[in-house]
Amino acid sequence: MSALADARLELLLPAAGGALRRHELGPSREWRRPSAPFRARKAYAAAHVVPLVGADNTPGAQACLDWDSTLSFRRELWSYGLGVADAMDTAQRGMGLDWAATRELIIRVGAEAKAVAASQQGATAGLSVRDLVACGAGTDQLELESVPAGPAGVAMALEAYREQLAVVEDAGPKAIIMASRALARAAVGPDDYLGVYSALLEEAREPVVLHWLGTMFDPALEGYWGSHEIPAATRTFLELVQAHADKVDGVKVSLLDAAHEQALRAALPPGVRLYTGDDFNYPELIDGDGERHSDALLGIFAAIYPAASAALQSYDAGQDAEARSILDSTRELGLHIFSAPTFYYKTGIAFVSWLNGHQPGFQMVGGLHSGRSVVHLARTFELADRAGLLRDPELAGRRMAAYLEVNGVAQ
Repeated sequence: MSALADARLELLLPAAGGALRRHELGPSREWRRPSAPFRARKAYAAAHVVPLVGADNTPGAQACLDWDSTLSFRRELWSYGLGVADAMDTAQRGMGLDWAATRELIIRVGAEAKAVAASQQGATAGLSVRDLVACGAGTDQLELESVPAGPAGVAMALEAYREQLAVVEDAGPKAIIMASRALARAAVGPDDYLGVYSALLEEAREPVVLHWLGTMFDPALEGYWGSHEIPAATRTFLELVQAHADKVDGVKVSLLDAAHEQALRAALPPGVRLYTGDDFNYPELIDGDGERHSDALLGIFAAIYPAASAALQSYDAGQDAEARSILDSTRELGLHIFSAPTFYYKTGIAFVSWLNGHQPGFQMVGGLHSGRSVVHLARTFELADRAGLLRDPELAGRRMAAYLEVNGVAQ
């Protein structure tokens, strides 16, 4: 492309209504990798998966992953000092990643984390496998239509959880007990949730993370914790955590409600972390209120990981204002990637990964690469560039130009 051969890298980006605007790419920004593990905050980036380019990556097809690219991206996150949250909604649980592929992912990433932990180098020196990776345990091996409402369905959900929890624990990662569509379908009230989760916490070998995922991420979780009202659901959630605090490493809350998270954070028992899952308000939640702060388990960190690492390094250095400024510089990108319909945020995560050369093609399991419009992804490209998150602007520009040409936007 002639525009990309110029000293100034320029592209014509589409806007709503068919208009075009000229965008000049900024220079690459150097983000320093940490030389030691983080101390002031604990953070996991929820990672996506990369399918084989030649696989049948269409809706309903069995997931077939490019293991080299998928695991290489996790090593990249570790090199910046971040833990990896795997086999979660960012990895397309419930949106294309079936249980067979999920199980293999958990086993493979656990083995990869063991090798990294054994190396005792740099940003990961002294960290355990559980520090390096946490994996989701859910119930998605069940066919949802086969789960009846009432006690029989609740029992099915519990057994499915047990199966997946055993896989995670045997592989070595920290377990994240994910919200369950099957349990949401079967439960008739708060006691069903308390019964299932209490059994799992009592049986877990080591403390786990509890994940509360809002309906903006998964509409099938309406009424989770036994109520459609968030205050009532929160009371049930806190009752569970307080009764089993010794088996709860932390809670991950993805409701996109900063005030709710701050109140919940203050009510947690001592020693139980709040890992923010708020991809809109993470800068102020991680920064804290002077008394408490949230740790992080975020999908957006997979797109902004060099900046997230730089912010965490600044917190360790006591440079809180600098850390907050770095996080704030990524907020607009986060708001855009996670804009409604929020559950398609995974498309933006994969797109940024592709632009940065972490995967050979812009494809996703289950055809989810079609989950966002050309205009939306053009804006993603622009905001990633403004935030200094395109590590090789020339490569990103070539890939963006090719994507636009294929989609009818001539350069």
